[in-house]
Amino acid sequence: MSASELLGICAGITAAIQLLGFLAAYALQTEKFYDILGGINFLVLGVYTAAAGGNWADDARKVTCTIIFLVSRSWLLIFLAWRAHERSGDSRFDGVKESFGMFLFYWFFQAIWVFTISMPVVFVNSVTGDPDQKFSVLDIVTMSVFAFAVIFEVTADIQKALWVKAGRNGVFCQVGVWRLSRHPNYFAEMLQWWAVWAFSFGSGTGFGDVQWWFAILSPLLTMQILLNTGGTGVMQANGKSLARYYDSCPNEYAEYRDKTSILLPMVGYKYVPKILKRTLFLDFKKYEYRDGPKSE
Repeated sequence: MSASELLGICAGITAAIQLLGFLAAYALQTEKFYDILGGINFLVLGVYTAAAGGNWADDARKVTCTIIFLVSRSWLLIFLAWRAHERSGDSRFDGVKESFGMFLFYWFFQAIWVFTISMPVVFVNSVTGDPDQKFSVLDIVTMSVFAFAVIFEVTADIQKALWVKAGRNGVFCQVGVWRLSRHPNYFAEMLQWWAVWAFSFGSGTGFGDVQWWFAILSPLLTMQILLNTGGTGVMQANGKSLARYYDSCPNEYAEYRDKTSILLPMVGYKYVPKILKRTLFLDFKKYEYRDGPKSE
């Protein structure tokens, strides 16, 4: 089965899952299983492409990529299911689930997200590889980065959850990896899909492979959602949302922002030139709290 055929089937599977989820959610007027069906959709695509792609068990590249993908998305499903259980509701859907068209749009967007993010893995599983093919240096590096990013994201999520459970000591989270990055979970999520896309290069025919280039939409969409889409990711966590910190502990939080990278875990961030923070480090001015202390 060609990559384009497998992509088409995956698009159909995703559309069916999300449409059925929407119809049930709209009928029940609930958003509680929105995120959960997103996680399940990922797992279905991973298992299906592994089974349909051919000679999966004999191809170490496919096995490695798919297993790490399934671990990554299984954690996402567990985390989102736990969060849905802990929360009494989801503010993203306030005034939305009552509107047929707007609620449908949310489910349609989730379908686009799941399908697009999965594209590099679908591409890897669609290509008939050589069972005797050895891992290249690129394969080893990119899969190692993928595995590291998954572990790092799980660590960040657990540390944040335990901190919340313990009563949010210190107002804002500075435990574990959160001392090194203000958003370590988002950093790890973006790193995952750049790593998988780079790994999938070995499944194509080189830089001229159009389908491989098409799969770059996976990390690009992840960055767009986490960096620029209102109501989620870095955009949601910054700007006006920082008022609670500047109202309760302005000096402490200003110091934390000054010395802590917005994404890339590191030490010595306070010594990074402002021009690099605003460009290479993605710490854009739009993330500042405009009614509070500014870092100009």
